[in-house]
Amino acid sequence: MWRSALGFALLLASAVAFAQVDVEAARKEGEVMVYHSTQAEDLKPVFDAFTKKYGIVVKDWRSSSENVVKRVIAETRAGKLTVDLIENNSPEQEALRRENMLRRMQSPHFADLRAGLLPAHQQYATSTLDVFVQAYNTDKVRKEEVPKTFEELADGRWKDRLGIEAEDHAWFGTLLGIVGETKGEKLWRDIVATNGMSVRKGHTLLATLVASGEVPMGLTVYNYKPPQLKKKGAPIDWIVLQPAIAQMHAVAVHARAPHPNAAALLFDFFLGEGQALLAARDFVPSSSKVPSPFGDMPVKGIDPGQAIDHEDAWQRRYQDVFVKRGGK
Repeated sequence: MWRSALGFALLLASAVAFAQVDVEAARKEGEVMVYHSTQAEDLKPVFDAFTKKYGIVVKDWRSSSENVVKRVIAETRAGKLTVDLIENNSPEQEALRRENMLRRMQSPHFADLRAGLLPAHQQYATSTLDVFVQAYNTDKVRKEEVPKTFEELADGRWKDRLGIEAEDHAWFGTLLGIVGETKGEKLWRDIVATNGMSVRKGHTLLATLVASGEVPMGLTVYNYKPPQLKKKGAPIDWIVLQPAIAQMHAVAVHARAPHPNAAALLFDFFLGEGQALLAARDFVPSSSKVPSPFGDMPVKGIDPGQAIDHEDAWQRRYQDVFVKRGGK
């Protein structure tokens, strides 16, 4: 009974949108708690700038995208909420939306978002796009042999030189949806059968292994990591093979946030002033007012609803094509 009552209360709360942020009320709340899956060092410039402007302390807890969802759900059901704002992959935000745990939002920055980045329900909004790029170690891969298509990866010269992230089934499912399931799956089975595949858990780890040369070419590296490593002197570069696919990252306010005004203000900040700060960390901004490093290149975002609805099927296929046949 109590869970039904909680669900109804959350549903009512999520239906009420913040029409305009009350800045003074936000300042009186004094703090805001953020649960996020992005590396803390990448969000720190946004948090620091927000605190400097409004005097509101940002507290944060960072974990994997899955753990963020689990903690939000567990705390909500236990009635012991500490989270105000959630920053996570869009499929994970969609999972929380389906649990009626997010608030419908309004923001003047919605009008600036690139096409397709704001869902009709407005219970989360895309803040950045993590474009999957193909990163390579410049000491291990010559410039002239860098592939121009995925099909070239079936060539035997790539034997024992390829790596992929262990849980990028949504990338693969989206890719097959574009190129055709039968054709696409056959290509990747041929690539793995011919050349093997080093399967590593974690996009940051995969990028680091490319930089060290242990994995000469990583096929599903988030776009912001190679430039960050390159700036530090690592022998790494990257390309984008078509079709280009992106994991959308989004911000959302919990339906029963302890500091709702501060959360709404930070939500706006992410989509407004925070965009240039995120772009400076080599993220792809969701706002059309901030230039994308990919210009007008077409990028297909992973559909959050499909990622949830097809998760089991996509995972099984990904495991069968890459994990079971690949290795470390």
